[in-house]
Amino acid sequence: MGETARTPSVLIVGTGFGGIATAIELKRAGFHDITILEQADEPGGVWRENTYPGAACDVASPLYSFSYEPNPRWPRRFSLQPDIHAYLKRVIGKYGIAPHIRYGQEVTAATFDEGRWRVETAGGETYEADVFVPAVGQLSRPAMPDLPGLGTFEGPAFHSARWDHEAPLEGKRVAVIGTGASAIQFVPELQKRVAKLTIFQRTAPHIMAKNDARYTGWQQRLFRRVPATQLFGRLRIFLLAEYATYAMTHHPVLAKVFEARTAQLRRRYLKDPELRRKLTPGFPLGCKRILFTSNYLPAVAQPNVEVETTRIREITPRGVRTEDGVEHEVDAIVYGTGFRATEFLGTMKVHGLGGRALSDAWAGGARAYLGLSVPGFPNLFCVYGPNTNLGAGSIIYMLERQARYIRQAVEQLTRPGVSYLDVRPEVEERYDTEVQRRLSRSVWSACSSWYRQADGRVSTNWPGLVTEYDRRTRRLDPADYQLVTLPGKAH
Repeated sequence: MGETARTPSVLIVGTGFGGIATAIELKRAGFHDITILEQADEPGGVWRENTYPGAACDVASPLYSFSYEPNPRWPRRFSLQPDIHAYLKRVIGKYGIAPHIRYGQEVTAATFDEGRWRVETAGGETYEADVFVPAVGQLSRPAMPDLPGLGTFEGPAFHSARWDHEAPLEGKRVAVIGTGASAIQFVPELQKRVAKLTIFQRTAPHIMAKNDARYTGWQQRLFRRVPATQLFGRLRIFLLAEYATYAMTHHPVLAKVFEARTAQLRRRYLKDPELRRKLTPGFPLGCKRILFTSNYLPAVAQPNVEVETTRIREITPRGVRTEDGVEHEVDAIVYGTGFRATEFLGTMKVHGLGGRALSDAWAGGARAYLGLSVPGFPNLFCVYGPNTNLGAGSIIYMLERQARYIRQAVEQLTRPGVSYLDVRPEVEERYDTEVQRRLSRSVWSACSSWYRQADGRVSTNWPGLVTEYDRRTRRLDPADYQLVTLPGKAH
């Protein structure tokens, strides 16, 4: 009698779009032995954590949603955080994912032992599964600046991803440190509320207009009754993002067209020549993240806003002291200093074959075949892993492709005699060499940013079009992996 196929168990960490996309893909393929561990008390990932005023997506909603779950009820073209969070929770309910989630489970360690992953939590609980899928994202762990006196400030001080909604900011003097993607959204909201807003800027970002608009009732009815109309909008946004990616990675001349538009915005809103100089980037467009907003430049031009470009020396009990010796006294400090994007698995201690630590394997920088698989760490598949971030476009498109690939890996484990898959080192090495060679010629290697490590390696971004990633992940090639049967554990 032949061996019977088994049903692999899968453990996913995280309930953001990546973790939920993977769970849905597996369930639709008939896999139901799924456990999702979430450290918080509700799902949502980055859209649960970031509740700062003005929090929104800079990718248009028709594209920033699952392809199989369009939402005709989006209230606006670029939806706000509460609407995106509500969408994700609706999807979780519709596809029956909620029973698989275990809340309040912060994963601290994962070890591959005798063909299975043993996952430990901060509360002392242990879970076991055949497949381990960390889906904690690149933008979930706030980064605080390395500044002397950071904890000495006597007033309210918090990171934008940990917004203190009880802090008394009305009519106060507020300092904002950082001018990244979060800051350009909350600064216009703060500017309306505070007496004085001092923005400490290290580098000026490239800013593009955000052509936002509220969807009317008739538009929502049209999307619901004629889904092709919303699909057409999704396709148009998708093609524009692909064009922008091509311009940044292959054709600098085309990128100059976008740079001209950013300069036009500065001339329109910044009439003060000195302020315009401060907010003019000194690096190529796309080298750092392009920011989309129609409110930031008008806000910083208001009389109660000051942009300070002198470097910060230290945080003091009363405010911020800059390198010129000036102490800027403020009542509150908001850190818009981004995330630890290159720490892909956060503080989790992960050990693979022979007890090898993933931190050792990634000592020179995080790397994974297709951003998913690491040699020596069988049946581990990263979601939103190394070199899968985008300079333009929707990360949800990438997450769906990764979920599809993981589903194919789980299907391999149903074959009699297969205990685990381990990507071949030469396959990963060849892939990483190609990716880094292409990135070295891209705009992302032209300046310092959160895309790059200190040694210049770009460990976050995908070097091509998303259609290329779709093609390369469409079919898992078993030849890329060692398919291993453990002695005495044939199925």
